[in-house]
Amino acid sequence: MLLDDSLRGLELVRREAGPVVDVGSGGGAPGIPLALALPDWEFVLLEAQERKCAFLREHAPANAEVVHGRAEEQPLDWAGCVVAKALAPPPVAAEWCLPLVRVGGAAVVYAGTVGGDLTRVAAQLGAEGPERHAVEGARDRSLLLFRKVAPTPGGFPRRVGVARKRPLA
Repeated sequence: MLLDDSLRGLELVRREAGPVVDVGSGGGAPGIPLALALPDWEFVLLEAQERKCAFLREHAPANAEVVHGRAEEQPLDWAGCVVAKALAPPPVAAEWCLPLVRVGGAAVVYAGTVGGDLTRVAAQLGAEGPERHAVEGARDRSLLLFRKVAPTPGGFPRRVGVARKRPLA
């Protein structure tokens, strides 16, 4: 189930150029299955907890680099595609992911129930969307595709912890 769930975003990721960053990689989903499915692509598994990074280093394929750090502390506007699954509510996940994406790239957020004005959140972060792609056979899940159309605006990313305490939506 976890493997199938991770690969549901494969076609959306495949539309983009690399590198692909899995923000909050945790146990490796969806980054490791996607990296295995796209062996010629460069992946970054970004994880804030060193204990989880140690696990990822043991299990990551050769095309995936494990980076210990927080999304808010990474360079801006450099990734072709960013993915996030079970990271945070969609407005918070978008705020953590979109600053990493370069103009022309996209963020794919695996989402359950979607609340808040995500169009407004996307616009604040230099993006359009989200396009909602229903997950077949799942009643309340979708993949949200945010397309980056402008560089990350000043003031983003906000300090560590602010997005979760005061979401944009």
